[in-house]
Amino acid sequence: MPSDCSPAHHQPFPSIPVIPELSPTAAHLLMQLEVLAEQAPNGIYACVYARREHGIRSARLNQRVLAVVLHGCKHLRGNGFDMHRQRGQVFVITRATQCDAFNWPAPESGLYLTLMLPLCDEVLAAARLLRMQPATPQGAAIVGVSLDDLHQELNAWVDGMHRGDATSARLALTALVLRLCTLGHTQVLAPAPPTLADAIREQVSTQPERNWRSADFEAALALSGATLRRRLSAENTTLSDTITEARLTHAMQLLYTTRWPIKTVAARSGYRSVSSFSQRFRQRYGLEPAAIGNAGMASDATD
Repeated sequence: MPSDCSPAHHQPFPSIPVIPELSPTAAHLLMQLEVLAEQAPNGIYACVYARREHGIRSARLNQRVLAVVLHGCKHLRGNGFDMHRQRGQVFVITRATQCDAFNWPAPESGLYLTLMLPLCDEVLAAARLLRMQPATPQGAAIVGVSLDDLHQELNAWVDGMHRGDATSARLALTALVLRLCTLGHTQVLAPAPPTLADAIREQVSTQPERNWRSADFEAALALSGATLRRRLSAENTTLSDTITEARLTHAMQLLYTTRWPIKTVAARSGYRSVSSFSQRFRQRYGLEPAAIGNAGMASDATD
């Protein structure tokens, strides 16, 4: 990974390629997705915003997600992938990974916006049952897909969302995952190998502001302190680093999906000091928390 991908540290952004115009089918679907993005997300999907051009170093992506860029441009690069996505284009996170990410707001709106559809465990389990074929983790952790290739399934999902029918929307997501498999991206169905660090990160993410201690995880995971430390060492990490990673990942999510001030994001992520939070965030991702540009819009936000 590069030492720093932040523009403030003179790491150049990748050049933006010329992308063909959207087909009428894709353009219509995109408008429907933009309508949903204007509504308050209800946990079934999320909207990621940014109001400044920025780059992030080695961001950890834990969840399998299908993402549609609605405004602006994005570049992703990591082990086995190096791709550019812009308005009307799709990328899929097929398994947990780390990557460098670059985001550009659209010049006309001053906004970067991506709609994220998490591929939850229930949807993946249903798709595995229906496909009835083993899946292997071979293939890139992030892949690019055409909106035209997914228009039928995404239209069904949008229709379910507009009608408030969560069951239909989830069935459409299951069909979408199966469609990804027919396009050759079967790795999205491969079960993730369990790790102790993942279990700890998941537990911390439920209460990132809590003062977590080793005893908390020892009790929850039925492990002695020595065994906990030994197993984390075998995964090339420590308990302190794993907790910090979970908190900073949570903070990144808040910075992208809310307009909360940095003070609020820090507190909700387990940091009493804004300066300590900013220092940790900068060390981890190579940019200041404010560089994403949403917190500056939060004059009416509350802690």
